[in-house]
Amino acid sequence: MNRTLIKNARIVNEGTIFEGDLYIEDKIIKEIAESISPKSPDVRIIDAEGSFLIPGAIDDQVHFREPGLTHKGNIETESRAAVAGGVTSYIEQPNTVPNAVTQELLEQKYQRAAEVSYANYSFMMGGTNDNLDELLKTNPRNVAGIKLFLGSSTGNMLVDDEQVLEKIFSSTSMLIAAHCEDEGTIRQNLEKFKAEYGDDIPVKYHPEIRSTEACYISSSRAIELAKKTGARLHVFHLSTAKETELFTNKIPLEDKKITAEVCVHHLWFTDADYATKGSLIKWNPAVKSEADRDALWKALLDDRIDVIATDHAPHTLEEKKKPYTSSPSGGPLVQHSVVAMFEAYHQKKISVEKIVEKMCHNPAKLFRIEKRGFIREGYYADLVIINPGLPWNVKKENILYKCGWSPFEGINFKSRITHTFVNGQLVYNNFKVKDVRCGERLLFNRE
Repeated sequence: MNRTLIKNARIVNEGTIFEGDLYIEDKIIKEIAESISPKSPDVRIIDAEGSFLIPGAIDDQVHFREPGLTHKGNIETESRAAVAGGVTSYIEQPNTVPNAVTQELLEQKYQRAAEVSYANYSFMMGGTNDNLDELLKTNPRNVAGIKLFLGSSTGNMLVDDEQVLEKIFSSTSMLIAAHCEDEGTIRQNLEKFKAEYGDDIPVKYHPEIRSTEACYISSSRAIELAKKTGARLHVFHLSTAKETELFTNKIPLEDKKITAEVCVHHLWFTDADYATKGSLIKWNPAVKSEADRDALWKALLDDRIDVIATDHAPHTLEEKKKPYTSSPSGGPLVQHSVVAMFEAYHQKKISVEKIVEKMCHNPAKLFRIEKRGFIREGYYADLVIINPGLPWNVKKENILYKCGWSPFEGINFKSRITHTFVNGQLVYNNFKVKDVRCGERLLFNRE
């Protein structure tokens, strides 16, 4: 039997921080108390004095590139980087090759993850203009939701037929997660810049091509449709001040039918960073102005935005260095998301309790994930110990992504993750990932 006792931790859970001990038996948190004595001689004891003990982060939007794009990353490599970064559960997106748009293709991804994933996993079912029958077969108990690209991104999954969209929204009770950018607006903007620069458009114009207007038109339409049909809508990766006005903080998260996510890169970078980072910070939707970033922070802290995620989307450096029109959007983030948010804590932008709420509790609530996302007796022991006073530098040698680079390269982080547990197993310890692939399929408390 696997037994671990964590002593003297600053346990962060449900809005409070308290000093105490936590005892794990097999996969489960058995006891949380001010002081716990070892139950038997074979208990592993970890002294966490001075460190925070938080629930493992749940990243509701990642692209791990398997199948079909595994030169960029795969379930094994990226889930390994995730646990090193304190992400113990992830929800992966369907724009792989082939796209996960049939139940059979979706299930193949689950089978693969069961063999190789270091972290717990769920995979979204992808919607297209013509797969409604397949979408409606999705099991709400063991699939996180349905993903719709309302603007084209990596892959070819654009859903742009208004009648189809309305039918999907009105036919399913499952959570619909949407990438919202208006395709017509983007194409028009792109043609204008191509006329001037050809394919080698300076990347600083990316936020003008994938503009505020493109985001707002699409987000507001999706929200209108959700209100009209009663659908459960989750809008991925907000990037503009204007979009934050579409969401409310007047009701508890559990009662919201329309929710929002922000990604770490939109909270960290601004358009001023294109000068030094270039296409390494080219994402869809684009990193925009400082005013947009400030508004995203404001909406996050006042609870109009519910979740912090990564949209982890690796590409090779060679791909990223191509001219603008052929350089793909996206970047790797799961290894650095939690420490990046702790950097904001050191800057007094956000409390540790709020980080835990947005990265751990709220994804669990929003997707109704069973027995994860909280430090509670009887819950799975998905846990992270993070030392807020152990600085380190991001460099090639300690980057675990298959693509081998990070937009945070060269950054000194003040906090470091020292231990990660997945289902009670110590998978990351002493700055090394152990060869323990104990991730399990996430289950959802849904009727």
